[in-house]
Amino acid sequence: MGVRDIFSRAGSAATKKSIPYKEGCIMKKVRIGVIGVGGMGGGHCNRAKTFQNENKQVELACVCDIDEKVARERSEKFGVKYFLDYKKLIDSGMCDAVVVATPHWFHPEISIYAFKKGLHVLCEKPIAVTGSGAQKIIAAAKKSGKVFGVNFQRRLEGVTMKAKEIIDSGEIGEITRTLCIDPWYRTQSYYDSGTWRATWAGEGGGVLCNQAPHTIDMFVYLGGMPVKIEARTRAKIHKIEVEDEVQASLEYANGAWGCYYTSTCEPFGPLHFEFAGEKGKLVIREKEMTLYRYSHPVNEHVKKYNKMFASMEVKKEIVEPGPGISKSIMENFRDAIMKGEKLYAPGVEGINAVEFFNACILSSHTNKPVKIPVPRKTYDQLMEKLKKTSKKKEAVKVQRVTDPKAML
Repeated sequence: MGVRDIFSRAGSAATKKSIPYKEGCIMKKVRIGVIGVGGMGGGHCNRAKTFQNENKQVELACVCDIDEKVARERSEKFGVKYFLDYKKLIDSGMCDAVVVATPHWFHPEISIYAFKKGLHVLCEKPIAVTGSGAQKIIAAAKKSGKVFGVNFQRRLEGVTMKAKEIIDSGEIGEITRTLCIDPWYRTQSYYDSGTWRATWAGEGGGVLCNQAPHTIDMFVYLGGMPVKIEARTRAKIHKIEVEDEVQASLEYANGAWGCYYTSTCEPFGPLHFEFAGEKGKLVIREKEMTLYRYSHPVNEHVKKYNKMFASMEVKKEIVEPGPGISKSIMENFRDAIMKGEKLYAPGVEGINAVEFFNACILSSHTNKPVKIPVPRKTYDQLMEKLKKTSKKKEAVKVQRVTDPKAML
């Protein structure tokens, strides 16, 4: 079965029925349907079922996957009905919200249909492969008035929250330079685990739209969105048609510059960020944070001190990041639906990561800097061209669960 057939087959089998809510009833729990349960979706099923067992006002109502074997296994494991067609799940009346965990290209199609049918949506990253696709989801979400969240869980980590607090407080001043080094490692076996993986037609990109979106979101969440990107991408060591290595130069609205690097070619990290400002610098190395406070703002010191080699006092402080937020993205999504709680990761902000990696890919393929927002028509045309170059791929060994943590 080709990737274009994903989530379009009809058919379902029931093991346990959920009773639809009647209009006007007070919502006592959020009934969730998970669409795409072979990989990360399996983890979402586990979380929803755990919350259900702990009486946390969440119910795993049903699941959907085009692979009937996988769908049936999840159905039997969790005691819920399964579907082979996402539209039938959404139209069933069995759920109030869906988690979309399918391959990337199908996120807009499924999410938009769910919004049109009056359901809330929690989407896996990235929310879309293209900026135009992301815009369509956001428009549908706004029109529906339903809750739209994206699974950017790194925002809940203590290091992210503390860094956000420091930067937003103005402690390091206006940001003048950024740096993000985001190393990953994947074997050829990983890329050979699925016919859709690491292809333009099946995935729409490589490390940029698969591994990197969580880090890109954290990067722009803390340092802001660049207005221009010039990038180079390549398949460095893997036999794939998409990129496994990226380097990019960034430019911000205030004139600041930045550097970004990611790949799936380095067996050891660490993840590294730097945010340099007029009054100090924040350095993040995995979970460790170091704050450098300058005795004077840089611009002031440069202009006023007339000694050739005048130095500046810099105070170094190791920052304790704190525990972060214990509530999960799914619990926050539940409370946004039931109580109107503010989302930690609003779906509308999911477009930032999409814009970022679209700009990197377009810049690399045109050998030109790309302004953000990325030209929609130009990028869509590039994707259509690249998708036509995708070659038929045979999986060496099909493996749906590619993240060991997904099934915990």
